[in-house]
Amino acid sequence: MGAGDIGFCAPSNISGSEATGRLLDRLGGTVFTTGDNAYPTGSATDYSQCYEPGWGRHLARTRPSPGNHEYVSGAMPYFGYFGVNAGPMATGYYSFTVGAWHVISLNSEIAASAGSSQLEWLRSELAANPSACTAVYWHRPLFSSGRHGDNPDMRDMWRVLYAANVDVVINGHDHTYERFAPQDPDGRLDPTRGIREFVVGTGGSPLYEFPSAHANSEVRGSSWGVISFTLLENHYEWEFVPVDGQTFHDSGTGTCH
Repeated sequence: MGAGDIGFCAPSNISGSEATGRLLDRLGGTVFTTGDNAYPTGSATDYSQCYEPGWGRHLARTRPSPGNHEYVSGAMPYFGYFGVNAGPMATGYYSFTVGAWHVISLNSEIAASAGSSQLEWLRSELAANPSACTAVYWHRPLFSSGRHGDNPDMRDMWRVLYAANVDVVINGHDHTYERFAPQDPDGRLDPTRGIREFVVGTGGSPLYEFPSAHANSEVRGSSWGVISFTLLENHYEWEFVPVDGQTFHDSGTGTCH
């Protein structure tokens, strides 16, 4: 389970991340982050004062990814805080397994286009670890109906994932929750081989509204909360769990490619 856009201390509001942190207290399993973990600059102070009070007690089971705010401070405090769980300091991308699933954390804040070291690593990683079920997460989404909108520089990454039959992508960046129908890298509906994308920038930062609805956007909501995945042998279940006092909810199931 996890979310992005978490610890917010500008000017002094950390109630959102503390509320989502209490959800993690009730949920077992691996915790992931989809970047912008500590505002406003991802500094060591931001991590200790903005992220730590809400999510810090789950540090040992957290597998993070960085966002653009981490790189305001050069990302060194991010790697210092999460340690080996953040992957290699030079790159910030890595993989691990959860049950039968291959899970990959990528770094949208460094080069991810065709020919980049990250994309070549991703292609090799997927080829060397064939799996019936694969989930991948990073910060900036290719598709979003939120304030920041689409990030076309992530399309080459999607092309590699699509070619390898990846099932699920999870992102943050827009402070919203959004679930898409399975799509190909060009945004065309593809119920057979398409990737289902979730935008979950709901970890505690001030929430955004939706200026418009993107094609193939199935569910949208603005509520603090985390998404919880149950990763099974050939399929998965998801549930967006809102913080206490908020009612927005989403859940469903999907079959692996």
